[in-house]
Amino acid sequence: SRKGIMSLNWKEIELILSELPLEGSHIQGIRQPDFRSLVLELYRPGEAFNLYINLGTSACRLHRLTRKMEYPRKTQRFAEFLRSRVRGGRIIEAGQIPGDRIVKLRVRRGDETTILWIRLWGAASNVIAVEEDGTVLDAYFRRPGKGEETGGRYAPEESLPPAFKSSAEENPEKVYSVRAHPEDISFNAFIDGEYRLREEADLRVRLMARLESGFKSREARLCSTLAGLRKRRAEYAGVDRYRKFGDLIMANLHAIRKGDPWCRAADFESGEEIEISLDETLSPYENAEAYYQKYKKARSGMGILDEEILNLEMTLRRLEIRYDELRAQEDLGALEAELRGDGRAQGKVREKNAPPGLQFESNGFRILVGRTSAENDELLRRHVRGNDYWLHTRDCPGGYVFIKSISGKSVPLETLLDAGNLAVFYSKARSSGAAELYYTQAKHLRRAKGEKPGTVLPSHEKNLSVKLDPLRLDRLQGNGP
Repeated sequence: SRKGIMSLNWKEIELILSELPLEGSHIQGIRQPDFRSLVLELYRPGEAFNLYINLGTSACRLHRLTRKMEYPRKTQRFAEFLRSRVRGGRIIEAGQIPGDRIVKLRVRRGDETTILWIRLWGAASNVIAVEEDGTVLDAYFRRPGKGEETGGRYAPEESLPPAFKSSAEENPEKVYSVRAHPEDISFNAFIDGEYRLREEADLRVRLMARLESGFKSREARLCSTLAGLRKRRAEYAGVDRYRKFGDLIMANLHAIRKGDPWCRAADFESGEEIEISLDETLSPYENAEAYYQKYKKARSGMGILDEEILNLEMTLRRLEIRYDELRAQEDLGALEAELRGDGRAQGKVREKNAPPGLQFESNGFRILVGRTSAENDELLRRHVRGNDYWLHTRDCPGGYVFIKSISGKSVPLETLLDAGNLAVFYSKARSSGAAELYYTQAKHLRRAKGEKPGTVLPSHEKNLSVKLDPLRLDRLQGNGP
């Protein structure tokens, strides 16, 4: 922590000024990095340098800038005023009120002279531009109650009672000294580095607090959704009973008549008699079919829920990994990009012409996964070329998986296995954990006439036997959207 760094005292300001070739320098530009600082771009024959002025409460200072800064496009009011008044002018006098933290820059442009008073008094810091008689032209912070506004008067060199006490008056018995610093660099460079480290540490704390708030909020939403899905999944726990009811009705068709409200039959496993509710408007066979349909629908719902639950669990895991990555991130620009939404924590926005379904990366190859017949058809029509590879589970419903080809490169076995795992995972074979696949290039696929969209007939296909690999899936999900 660098919380111990304090504002400059008057002796330190004196040393900083002694190292700066301010007198005779021309003001080529005025920049305003933020709402508490100014940068004067100065030039003298053979040398160009920037004077940094910070008016922050706990970090007020001025010194030579030894690093590049980013500047907003929009210029603030006082910087615009200075551009119109002193840009192009020459500093003809640079000094300090003895024993105080007030710096004076006298600037001449043509036949016009402007005095810039730079007061580094913590919360009372300011930059005040005045005429030679002390009439205020404008101030960085306008303070009407103290006359620090256009038309007011500010002349700290005069023997008038000051609006604020000087450093010496604040602490009459305190002996001010220059803080210890390396001898191999200038005091300006030392101060610039010291404050930069503190400000970066403070900025990092603020950025991480905002990121943590965003992560926690997103994590809470995901956990809430996941809890709801798990609750719905638990409701499917007795789904097998629907198939059993259908089987028992079919085994007892001879004993049931249309209009019966119940079917009483011995359970196949326990032998105990159970009662099965019947729809009196349906025939016995139709009642059995109704239970089979309930079973089929419930099983389908379970599959969808299982996929959604797994995807949410993977998302939560990626969120945790990403947050840990950001906690170790030293580049503040990367943290700011994350907050702007450029980073992965905010998710990826699908581009206008992006393929449907899911996308993964494997050894530099892109893998596309269609989960529905509509996605499969869209991928085949608009996003797949002849040399791309297609994979699908044999004799088992599932999504289409495509490996996008790269000119001059063969698809490595690891990428083929990655795609094979995705084909099994996004199919009805997921529950069994393994499946037989066939694969071929997209140019060997022929659309099946009269079938639902996306149905194809492959040729030149090869076989691939795949057993689901959780570690492989974890890696792929970490790279996925």
